[in-house]
Amino acid sequence: MTRPPATTGRPRTRHLAAGTVLLAALAAGSLFVGVSGLTPAGVLDGRPEEVRVLLESRLPRLLAVLLAGTAMSVAGLIMMHITGNRFVSPATAGTNESAAFGVLVATLFAGGQALFVKMSVAVLFALVGTFFFMWILRRLTFRDMILVPLVGLMFGAVVSAATMFVAYRADLLQTLGAWTSGDFSGVLRGRYELLWIAGAVTVLGYLYADRFTVAGMGRTFAVNLGVRYDRVVNTGLVLTAVITAVVVSTVGEIPFVSLIVPNLVTLVLGDNLRHALPATALAGALFVLVCDIAGRLIRFPYEIPVSTVIGVVGSVVFLTLLLRGGKRMGLR
Repeated sequence: MTRPPATTGRPRTRHLAAGTVLLAALAAGSLFVGVSGLTPAGVLDGRPEEVRVLLESRLPRLLAVLLAGTAMSVAGLIMMHITGNRFVSPATAGTNESAAFGVLVATLFAGGQALFVKMSVAVLFALVGTFFFMWILRRLTFRDMILVPLVGLMFGAVVSAATMFVAYRADLLQTLGAWTSGDFSGVLRGRYELLWIAGAVTVLGYLYADRFTVAGMGRTFAVNLGVRYDRVVNTGLVLTAVITAVVVSTVGEIPFVSLIVPNLVTLVLGDNLRHALPATALAGALFVLVCDIAGRLIRFPYEIPVSTVIGVVGSVVFLTLLLRGGKRMGLR
């Protein structure tokens, strides 16, 4: 899986700087995109209504977009390394579906309790689902590059079907639809702050970057270098499950981000996670932000959920990767 980076040193720094400037420009512009009248002049003049819209809605939404995009892309990068498969991510390992099941169970038993309760149960279910997928993976006789994520998709489909059945019996199908469709339109101050937990976990992923890189080279290689392979893999799975559960319980499922962003970045920078992680985080935030802005503008003043926009764009990008970059991604 390991491949030498295509860009190092100053070129990589320039790319990160350019991406940061672009992200900052789009982030500033996104604050003034929406139905409510909000202008830079009004904010600078301190008009009460516009300042309230900025602080209560637009700024929390922007932070939620950036945190969710960053966290999910990094979660995909970590899972890709520890499984040694470019097509394994929270979206193809049943992690997303397990987290959604957890939110449903928390709603059934805790009712209208705080979001933190739902997130905690979602984390537990995401952990169980992810570790169960890894248990299945270790027992596969053939670990073909495509077979492994297909098994994960089938496992996710089973969990999703069970979730829908329980939601149907509890008359919560509409609520379930809101969870499974990633959407930032309902993000307000006081309803997104748990995403900072995902941001903190993303930082932990960077601290473990070198160990994840070594673990991605295989158990034997990692053990020979003195790395505790099982501990590192389990740590990566826990970080991935926590990130996914926090994002799902806060803004819903966001497809493809954890799959295509890490693949695009590693195609350019190689598989050294410490080098690729900052660029992956930046690219994930930029990708989700662009799709969120597009969702607000395509049918203005109506809004298309970001999961729909990402689903369309992500499927096209993923098919392009398969058709044109298959050999570079390790496909036979």
